[in-house]
Amino acid sequence: MHIPRITCLMLFLLCTALPVQSAEQAMDKLLPAPACADGWIMDGKVTQYDKDSLFDRINGESELYFPYGFEKLAYARYESRKDPKIALDADVYAMGSLLDSFGMFANYRRKDSTGAAIGAEGTISSSQMLFYQDRYLVRLQVTGATTINQDVLLACGKAIEKNLPRNTGRPRELDAFQVPAVVKKSERYIAQSLLGYDFFRRGIIADAVLGKDEAQVFVVLETTADAARATFDRYHAYLKTGGSGVQVSGSSGRMSLEAIDPLYGAVVVQQAGRSLAGAVRIRDRAAAKQLVEQVLARTDKK
Repeated sequence: MHIPRITCLMLFLLCTALPVQSAEQAMDKLLPAPACADGWIMDGKVTQYDKDSLFDRINGESELYFPYGFEKLAYARYESRKDPKIALDADVYAMGSLLDSFGMFANYRRKDSTGAAIGAEGTISSSQMLFYQDRYLVRLQVTGATTINQDVLLACGKAIEKNLPRNTGRPRELDAFQVPAVVKKSERYIAQSLLGYDFFRRGIIADAVLGKDEAQVFVVLETTADAARATFDRYHAYLKTGGSGVQVSGSSGRMSLEAIDPLYGAVVVQQAGRSLAGAVRIRDRAAAKQLVEQVLARTDKK
């Protein structure tokens, strides 16, 4: 059957005017109902919080989430059928990106935390579990008891995991830190003012071991070579005013800096293209330079 051209045009305009259906589930569908694990039943319904109401759910912590692109929180309480006084509080946070959800995860993770095989990365204890997947951060917390069987936490977490986007990879930005000297599970993404300096807008920092000495290595996340060079120059200017022993070398393609930072002691920083990396609290400058070069090389590959 022939469809008039005007009708086809109207159908096209109507379809393009409709919002694109998101591949993500609605927030209230991320928490499984009526139960998250055998014998753990949802009490009531899912409650949602936004930027204006997050304070009502996590008084004293809400401000931590905003630099990481927080959008919404879905919360539900799951009671134990055997003992209703014991429950699991389940929180699913929608953050700005995969890197942002990792950032909040790393904010709570400890280097000695027990890992959990869930999501992109998870940790578990006898009273709580934490993991991130795609741009979502999930927290499970026991209430009414000090401990429960970890199998319950895992079962509930797995039920939530199934409702999240299938992206279980870690942020690509972490690849730069896959070098021997970096301490595993020490990476942290800082969304504002890395090292407390506003000219380091955002970046990733990790602990490192250089021989018998401890240090920290970082990457400032910039999008262009001009922005990275401007950041390098601002740090240089700051050190000339407040630091000491400042030495700068290199050309427009690759710049190096050594100095004594007033807050972090001996530092080395290098900028190549849009990549800027450095090490602070160092003793062995030669080893620190080698570490920074290794990180920069992996940043270039990314």
